[in-house]
Amino acid sequence: MAVGEQGFGQAVPCPACRNDEESPARQDSLRRYSNLGALSRVTFAVTRTEGPLPDAASRRMFAEGLAAAAAYAENPEGWLVLTGPSGSGKTHLAAAIANRCIERQQTTFFIMVADLLDHLRAAYAPDSAMPYDELFEQVRNVPLLVLDDLGVHSATPWAQEKLFQVINHRYNNDLPTVVTVRGPLPRLDETLRTRLESVSGRSKALALGHFNSRLALGIGEVRGDMLARMTFANFDPAGGTGATRRDRELLANAVASAQTFAVFPEGWLLFTGPRGSGKTHLAVAIAGESLRQGRQVFFAFVPTLLDHLRTTYSPDSSVGFDELFEQLNTVALLILDDLGAENSTPWAEEKLYQIVVHRHEARLPTVITTASDIEALEEAKPRISSRLVDSMVVDWVPITAPNYRDQRRR
Repeated sequence: MAVGEQGFGQAVPCPACRNDEESPARQDSLRRYSNLGALSRVTFAVTRTEGPLPDAASRRMFAEGLAAAAAYAENPEGWLVLTGPSGSGKTHLAAAIANRCIERQQTTFFIMVADLLDHLRAAYAPDSAMPYDELFEQVRNVPLLVLDDLGVHSATPWAQEKLFQVINHRYNNDLPTVVTVRGPLPRLDETLRTRLESVSGRSKALALGHFNSRLALGIGEVRGDMLARMTFANFDPAGGTGATRRDRELLANAVASAQTFAVFPEGWLLFTGPRGSGKTHLAVAIAGESLRQGRQVFFAFVPTLLDHLRTTYSPDSSVGFDELFEQLNTVALLILDDLGAENSTPWAEEKLYQIVVHRHEARLPTVITTASDIEALEEAKPRISSRLVDSMVVDWVPITAPNYRDQRRR
């Protein structure tokens, strides 16, 4: 190149070197370095857009995550954090990103967090094939690092220190990093979480499905037999034997309110009335319609819910209290069945009050059934009832029909 020509003095690879960089041999070398193993077969081309989870909400979340992961693989900048329950496709998308980056000739290293910590421990041994400093430096500075299955399982002081050193170094140096997280981010150590939830825009967190604490505890789901049995179609608005005209009017209003809420869930519905008058039936019918529309629903019999909240304090609980409590506070639709049937201890009152206050202030759709009338609630639960009588948020739906169960028994 002559003096004065554009680009004079710049290093430009010759065609032979460029061809060598794009050769299959180089890709094979990058693939061996990547540590992907059998995951080398995972690509975006073989990924189903609906994802592995069956519910409509998770399918939408996976489709959005797939699009974001594919875009990131074409231009890896900043951090991409993938969260979700087991089997939601986190590792699949992370491996697809790694393979696409290798196709684009980018040096990539993929490793599970537990394996990384095992390798780092083993590197201290005198006969280790790779010295500790060499392995640690490789993970800290590789052009693209994929950390798979970060969770609370390795929360020893040493493990926390090593993970933080890796994550903090890559965060401070703005090195492209993909992290998959087992479970919700709030369960991670705060020092790690602050990097993964960066508010500076350098990190993007995507959920591929709802991590259901309720599944681990066996609560929150509406049983299939209840969904099949308690529908709007088979609800009897006539009130049965002994029902007055007023009873039937209130039942018709309750059905109309429930159907409207199921389609357009805004604010709260409070069903009051005697036991067996159809309150739970309408609440389950709302849940069924909401699930069909792809919304997440948490259905809980209040006394049982409080029992489960207490068990989360146990050291051997698979779910932390904060985790379950956060889900109750943020789920798209919360249904609290039979408020007032619980043992009214100060602890129970406090937990219920916190849930009610949070969802009331956030205007999150909530359905509550109770056998108590408003006056009884104001006397027994004055703090909670002060939220329930807010007509700006809560639609009070009284039911006075006779007990359906008594009529069936007769």
